[in-house]
Amino acid sequence: MQRRDFLKASALPLFTAAALPTARAAYVIELPMYYPVAVGGPIAKILDGYAEQFHKANPDVVVKPIYTGSYQDTITKTLTALRSGGGSAPKMAVALAVDVFTLFDQGVLVAAEDLAAGDKGWLKSFYPAFLANSQIAGKTWSVPFQRSTPVLYWNKAAFKAVGLNPDKAPANWDEMRDMARRLTKLHNPSSPTDWGLQIPTSGFPYWLFQGLAIENGQARLASPDGKTTYFDAPETIGAMEYLVDLSRKNKVMPEGIINWGTTPQDFFQHRCAMMWTTTGNLTNVKSNAKFDFGVAMLPAHKRRGAPTGGGNLYVFNNTTDAERAAALRFIRWVTSPEMAADWGIQTGYVATSPAAWETPRLKDYVAGFPQAAVARDQLKYAEPELSTHDNQRVTKVFNDGLEAAVTAQKTPAAALKEAQATAEGILRRYRNS
Repeated sequence: MQRRDFLKASALPLFTAAALPTARAAYVIELPMYYPVAVGGPIAKILDGYAEQFHKANPDVVVKPIYTGSYQDTITKTLTALRSGGGSAPKMAVALAVDVFTLFDQGVLVAAEDLAAGDKGWLKSFYPAFLANSQIAGKTWSVPFQRSTPVLYWNKAAFKAVGLNPDKAPANWDEMRDMARRLTKLHNPSSPTDWGLQIPTSGFPYWLFQGLAIENGQARLASPDGKTTYFDAPETIGAMEYLVDLSRKNKVMPEGIINWGTTPQDFFQHRCAMMWTTTGNLTNVKSNAKFDFGVAMLPAHKRRGAPTGGGNLYVFNNTTDAERAAALRFIRWVTSPEMAADWGIQTGYVATSPAAWETPRLKDYVAGFPQAAVARDQLKYAEPELSTHDNQRVTKVFNDGLEAAVTAQKTPAAALKEAQATAEGILRRYRNS
């Protein structure tokens, strides 16, 4: 991905300090910021460009992106560095929105309301669906940045080849299963694709599965206070049964674990005709699919629905007052409508405020590429992503249960009841505190 033309121009004036001199400031505030991506990737180039652009307009502040690998690597490295202290510890980070309980429990965060004291309207400019995973005890502990929802991608050429309307995505579970059957070579030798559908069950399996649970009537997999899970609710079990049946009974998906990372390649190479993945893959699909493709909301069952996902900006309490003011200046700049629009266009993430979608640049982009607006339109049906205290352990418990179900080690009901019991054991101390 290349930086867009406007990044070569002067910085946006909305949140810059007009009184600052154009020459390099005598005193420079440095803000190390951990970011979840491998060094040297295309996202890193964009973020480096943003940091450079911000510094040109704000000579007294240097934001230093430090690339820390996966989201899981980032949260581990962040907590390790903050505990050890010293000058190398981050002042800010982009981490998963669902890591908020983990960071809150460690007592390392500064609330957004405290950063922006006196400005009551700023946080209200973001989509409420993206703020839901940020709030604990009446305060907001992170700011939406690179946010997403899962969406359904389909190969229009494959649909046309088997007599399906290439411009019509499945509207519900039954249609998705039936269309996938027609698109699977096992059932239809004339199909140009091996499999009709792939819903990845590695990487972030709980996240894509949560779309099914919401659609089956289980809006959340955990309570808003992060102390109770609903892994064995009847609607959750029913959603798991549907997922397992797609491969083992209906035979429209590969059996066993479906890899998150390779599913887009399977889509590009005609190994599957439909896939569920993040809207954050939109730019990747646009660049690499050699066929006409569509993007749709996840199909409905009892209702429409999808979880939100992705990363937020966090500020840590190892910062001075001056560093917090500088961090706020950067955060407000990088999440401004113009910058959020650019980030969404370059990466495929959902621009996080309604105002961003009203910028001329994003309106023009959507006019020429309407698939970009699907995830935004799905937000009206979205629910918060699974997030609890001790979130990584609890999420792993659910993921292990899902793996046991899809690999036929256990029935969906048995796997999820066991996961629920284990999660209750982990969360018991938080409920009793």
